[in-house]
Amino acid sequence: MAQLKAARVADVPMALDVLAAGAPATSAILEVDAAGARSAAAGGGGGGGGQRFAVIGHRGKGMNALASPDRRMQEVKENSLRSFNEAARFPVDYVEFDVQGKILDKRVTDLQLEDFLLYGPQNEQGKGGKPLLRKLKDGRIVNWNVQSDDPLCTLQEAFEKVNPRLGFNIELKFDDNLEYQEEELTCILQAILKVVFEYAKDRPIIFSSFQPDAAQVMRKLQSTYPVYFLTNGGTEIYADVRRNSLEEAIKLCLASGMQGIVSEARGIFRHPAAVPKIKEANLSLLTYGTLNNVPEAVYMQHLMGVNGVIVDLVQEITEAVSELITVPEPDLNADNLSNGAAKDAATPHFSQCEISFLLRLIPELVQ
Repeated sequence: MAQLKAARVADVPMALDVLAAGAPATSAILEVDAAGARSAAAGGGGGGGGQRFAVIGHRGKGMNALASPDRRMQEVKENSLRSFNEAARFPVDYVEFDVQGKILDKRVTDLQLEDFLLYGPQNEQGKGGKPLLRKLKDGRIVNWNVQSDDPLCTLQEAFEKVNPRLGFNIELKFDDNLEYQEEELTCILQAILKVVFEYAKDRPIIFSSFQPDAAQVMRKLQSTYPVYFLTNGGTEIYADVRRNSLEEAIKLCLASGMQGIVSEARGIFRHPAAVPKIKEANLSLLTYGTLNNVPEAVYMQHLMGVNGVIVDLVQEITEAVSELITVPEPDLNADNLSNGAAKDAATPHFSQCEISFLLRLIPELVQ
């Protein structure tokens, strides 16, 4: 794999992700207050235990699903400054995005920075960019047309121009079909870290990766920011057994000193017994996937002990979370308020239709 010749390391570009529409997302959770900005929220946090349930914007305000009939999935260009700042209009805790990636048969890191920035709309008035295309899951290549477009940006620009209240979940993206030597991974990750350490300031940062070795190397290289392992939770099978189950993910995290797991939501619903094991291991748990755009599925995960969700429908899910998952402020004057009463105050009321949906949800997913 080519080294980061594309970039002065301060200009490492975020990935121009032309993977299949519906490719997995990622994220992770930290304590949201300033005092916890650099420490992982490990363990606990589920079922109204008092911790904040985090909502993370997938690739900003949501990924672009160009073949979807849902126009909300084509609203604003993903992985762009505009998408990140649009997400900041809602009560999301983090935005997720990738570094690395590929453009058709070229990887971002095979390009000079100037070449990378020539794709898509341009910042310079009246200047057009190279056509930006996307390869869909069925192999079709389509124009990347969205309602609100925006130029590509570098990781440095994201730090400088995105609302500072937002945390960044930085997915370390690598090619599933390549084998990487530790020296290669170290070189790439050090370049990313140089940008982060120079520009992050007090912004909460989480690193995550599907590539087990990359996640381990990032944990070795620094202890300032937490590292989470991304997994499909057994919903897909890979040659590397570390990627094939939540049990393997727990073992990898414990052996490497990582702070949490990000699982496909279906993996959690199919193997709910893994959730208490993750909590017992003092690891945080986040999920991604299309189920996280369904409010009832999000609420069920909250009850199961999941710490947060990565979502595409940012507005809809943040509104639902604010209605369904409310941790009441303690009443210091109400000495006789029992824990049970406080818990009851935070319990939402469902219609019979919603209750029926919740009861059907997990068995259908297991099937």
